[in-house]
Amino acid sequence: MLTLALIGLIGGLVTGISPCILPVLPVIFFSGGTQSARSTTPGSGGVAVATKPASRTRPYLVIAGLVVSFSLVTLFGSLLLTILNLPQDVLRWGGIVVLILIGIGLIVPRFEQLLEKPFSWIPQRNPDATRGGFTLGLALGAVYVPCAGPVLAAITVAGSTGRIGTETVVLTLTFAVGAAIPLLIFALAGRRVAERVQSFRKRQRGIRITAGVVMIALAFGLVFNLPQLLQRVIPDYTSSLQDKVNNSEQVRKALNLGGLVNDQNKDLDKCSDGAPELESCGTAPDITGIQQWFNTSGDQAIDLKSLRGKVVMLDFWAYSCINCQRSIPHVTGWDKAYRDAGLQVIGVHSPEYAFEKEADNVKSAAKNFGITYPVALDNNLGTWTNYRNRYWPAHYLIDAQGTVRHIKFGEGDYKVTEKLIRQLLTDANPETRLPAATELADDTPVNADITRETYLGSTKRVNFAGTENYTSGDKSFQFPENQGTGTFALAGAWKLDTQSITPTGDSGQIKLNYRAKEVRMVLSGKGTVTVQNNGQTKTIEVDGTPNSYQLVATQQIQGGSLTATVSPGVQAFSFTFG
Repeated sequence: MLTLALIGLIGGLVTGISPCILPVLPVIFFSGGTQSARSTTPGSGGVAVATKPASRTRPYLVIAGLVVSFSLVTLFGSLLLTILNLPQDVLRWGGIVVLILIGIGLIVPRFEQLLEKPFSWIPQRNPDATRGGFTLGLALGAVYVPCAGPVLAAITVAGSTGRIGTETVVLTLTFAVGAAIPLLIFALAGRRVAERVQSFRKRQRGIRITAGVVMIALAFGLVFNLPQLLQRVIPDYTSSLQDKVNNSEQVRKALNLGGLVNDQNKDLDKCSDGAPELESCGTAPDITGIQQWFNTSGDQAIDLKSLRGKVVMLDFWAYSCINCQRSIPHVTGWDKAYRDAGLQVIGVHSPEYAFEKEADNVKSAAKNFGITYPVALDNNLGTWTNYRNRYWPAHYLIDAQGTVRHIKFGEGDYKVTEKLIRQLLTDANPETRLPAATELADDTPVNADITRETYLGSTKRVNFAGTENYTSGDKSFQFPENQGTGTFALAGAWKLDTQSITPTGDSGQIKLNYRAKEVRMVLSGKGTVTVQNNGQTKTIEVDGTPNSYQLVATQQIQGGSLTATVSPGVQAFSFTFG
């Protein structure tokens, strides 16, 4: 239970500092400051005097309301709305309406007093609007859409399938608290500005009006999905942190991500995430538990068995997911380029939130994204679970015989995916003439123009470019013919442990393609590492506990390729870049 609580808290904290929270930050800031400074009235001699104290609890009430609302909506909202036979997006629209009402209340004080009165828990003769805030928090929690990830995926699956237990509640609450902590800091900053900055105190009326306009603007922005447009153009500066959480084997096991193993999906483990070459991962599981189809003939369901002879791509997506929105142009481009050559794209819409279950919302979003291929509404995450999926987006390539040949979780690696699509199409019909590759630019945001930290252990590895199965134990490797930037590959005999790798023969080689100004390697044990880089050779003596050793240092960020020959007795943990 403690492990789940820590996972939820850390996942929430990473989300709470991500670009996903940027649209609500102005509202949070003003929520802490608009009604925190002492209000004043003219006294004798024209000197302003305070008439009532600041409400120092307001920021806490706003965030408490957000935590309560987000937790309840995420876990129980869909179930409750189904029982009451109400539209699945009614809570979101309710939150938007409340934001507008609060915004009007900030502009018109008398209206605000009426709005806050039902939430004045302590009876007062004159309800004090400066003590409010919980209502605003409830509204924000209903419209708050954090970035997707394994933690949120586990919560969403539990809420959608009704498998809600103590562990899920703990995970949800700690995730909500973790995401709320940065927002609380921002709200408290707003209160501090209101209390300390003289011009802020003197212009409370103007500040309140500004806050009201900001809240109304957020509400209308949510109606037209403008926050999503903002998030698309802002680099995801938390990507490296998210990778450390998302790619942790401990997190996956603790969350039991991907649903239950059954006879249909038991072989999917044979596929590794984003492999550069085709793999064979068993017959594709059924598309099951779908509530509705559209973009098909007569909106009829599609059975994968009926598509034998075609290459199939399943795209798991959700329309409010920023990561999905950035990947969709690539998917629609492949559909347009290769449909006549035998590619069948199917979008499996797997909602994160209740409002994404509304068919009209999904159809409208699909139209805006230019999606004309079939879409299946997987509102209860039946197909998601049958594929043991855990990411938005996720792409599964299925060959003409119905076998899963490639799995890619998350954004990026579009050239690899397109290359494999073309290979499968050619395998299915050697006489087919394929059009030119789409060559659409990869706009996946990165934290910086350098290669991300690269772990070598079997449970934390990222960026592996080889074709071998990268799991614990003694393995033999060889360098691939083609290796992309920001990846590593192995050659020789190696022992793979959970945190490090060690040569088991005379020596082992690691080839690293990188982009950085400095490359370092974390090593331990006793032996040598010989590095060949741009015609230069450098030998590093390793002796002792894990330490960071510099391999490359240049004056500016540049691309390069190095080969490190590691002697027996040396444990290699990771590459880091600067």
